[in-house]
Amino acid sequence: MNISHDTLQHFDAVDAYPTRLPDREQITPRRDPVLWSDWSEAAPISRDEAEHYRENGYLVRRDMFSSDELELLVDTAKRLRDTDADKRPADFVTEPNSDDVRTVFRLDEHSPLFSRLAADTRLAGVAEFLLNDRVYLHQSRLNYKPGFKGKEFYWHSDFETWHAEDGLPRMRAVSASVLLTDNSSTNGPLMLIPGSQGEFIACLGETPDDNHESSLKAQEVGVPQPDTITRFAQHFGLDTATGPTGTVVFFDCNTLHGSNGNITPDPRSNAFFVFNAVTNRPVSPFAASKPRPQWLANRELIQPIDPIAGRLTRG
Repeated sequence: MNISHDTLQHFDAVDAYPTRLPDREQITPRRDPVLWSDWSEAAPISRDEAEHYRENGYLVRRDMFSSDELELLVDTAKRLRDTDADKRPADFVTEPNSDDVRTVFRLDEHSPLFSRLAADTRLAGVAEFLLNDRVYLHQSRLNYKPGFKGKEFYWHSDFETWHAEDGLPRMRAVSASVLLTDNSSTNGPLMLIPGSQGEFIACLGETPDDNHESSLKAQEVGVPQPDTITRFAQHFGLDTATGPTGTVVFFDCNTLHGSNGNITPDPRSNAFFVFNAVTNRPVSPFAASKPRPQWLANRELIQPIDPIAGRLTRG
């Protein structure tokens, strides 16, 4: 790949991934594994799935939930969006220039059902394997993209923000996205650059105070330059994580991803759970004056998850 890996002049051993540089963007090789476990017959995913995740930085798994479970999840998500905004308004982010709900944070605290889903072996068990560690929730959220006017979200690496603004030291975290509507190629699905997880893009520009107040609607700091995205896309290609309701998409914390706007009549809704290794708990932010709030980045309630098997139920 014709991307130069410049050597950082003052590479701090504590900060493995310096970013938010004042005068340049910089690309360096990843210093951590993508797949932290060795595959065995006891693994919760197949050998082919493990290798796909290692090579591409994401994995799509279908037919994970029964129709009854999905109906329960979808109904609960709709209720949260429609009725819970007044209970904890800080957890609700609206679309730019609109009152339409874009994201509900602290999903596991809003709903016992989604708290149980986060601990399910189908999610947390897979995350433990991918990270080879016990895991806890760094963040959970519901993402909505309404029909006709759902806005795009620009290309970014989650880890770049979690490292810069939350203080996650290393690339030992994974997101699990549970599709709560059909995600097609046309209604703004998650797009990923397979293979990008192997390169860290140190972004240009220092972090403004309280950057999260604007970045959750439209991210402008901590995003790669257009020519870098162009080179990555030309080299690696672009994938879309599509599938019917109930599909689960696992993607590495450093995989570049984004989504287009949705001008179709079909809304898109997904539940996201960010699993971080307990040995990778946050420290002071590496490129921000203070940590983001607890509702965005869990640093106060680090409780290892004990994965639970069995069906999801209303009780």
